[in-house]
Amino acid sequence: MTISYEYVEEIDSTNNELKRRAAEGKCQQYDVLSAGTQTGGRGRSGHTWSSPVGDSISTSMILFPKQVSPRHIPRITPMAAVAVAETIEELCGLSAGIKWPNDVLINKKKVCGILNELIPDDEGRPDHVVVGIGVNVHIREFDPAISDMATSLDLEIEALGRPANTHCGAITVGIWEHFAKHYEAFLHTEDLSEVVSYYNDRLVNKGQQVRVLDPISPFEGEALFMDETGALHIMTSDGERIVDSGEVSVRGLYGYI
Repeated sequence: MTISYEYVEEIDSTNNELKRRAAEGKCQQYDVLSAGTQTGGRGRSGHTWSSPVGDSISTSMILFPKQVSPRHIPRITPMAAVAVAETIEELCGLSAGIKWPNDVLINKKKVCGILNELIPDDEGRPDHVVVGIGVNVHIREFDPAISDMATSLDLEIEALGRPANTHCGAITVGIWEHFAKHYEAFLHTEDLSEVVSYYNDRLVNKGQQVRVLDPISPFEGEALFMDETGALHIMTSDGERIVDSGEVSVRGLYGYI
């Protein structure tokens, strides 16, 4: 397993660039592209992901999981969240939480967003997957619309009375080394058995009342745990229900969580 790293100062989107390179046959498994800033960064569900110049990590890795069942590909998303949480805890000394399925939080505020994109081949099988990760590192101020739900690594480190000496390069490498290790295990099992215990220990939704924004039939209940398939189990007044991240979004009844 060899991870190849490349850095550029500015780009529209690291995800988009890796997809362009893959279309031209210019990518290999575990190629990583990072940028100092993105002009067209995106998050899950089409949301914009801001990338202030030099203040955040914008990084993507390309995978070629052609032997993996297409219905198992979404399991890569919580795996990436685990890799980010592990790196934050190890390199920054902060306690990280995960909001199902893929937001990484510190003190209940979002510090990282993840966007995975599957590109199929002509037969509908997975050709390549681009895993995009954005981490707020040096940001000091946020737009008022998100200031109560967003944070950065530096702000959280300094809140503990410690000087922030975070290094984007080291954090980027840490994330992808953890991720690649988990991905290698996933290729054998096609499930999240290697990371599910760690994930559930940090699942901030656990025990919380949530609303499942199913476009056909939204419902509410208590979030219980994520299983090895990446699905969230929720106890409702009618019994336990299971939701898949590819189908719905989950929101807390009393706020972001």
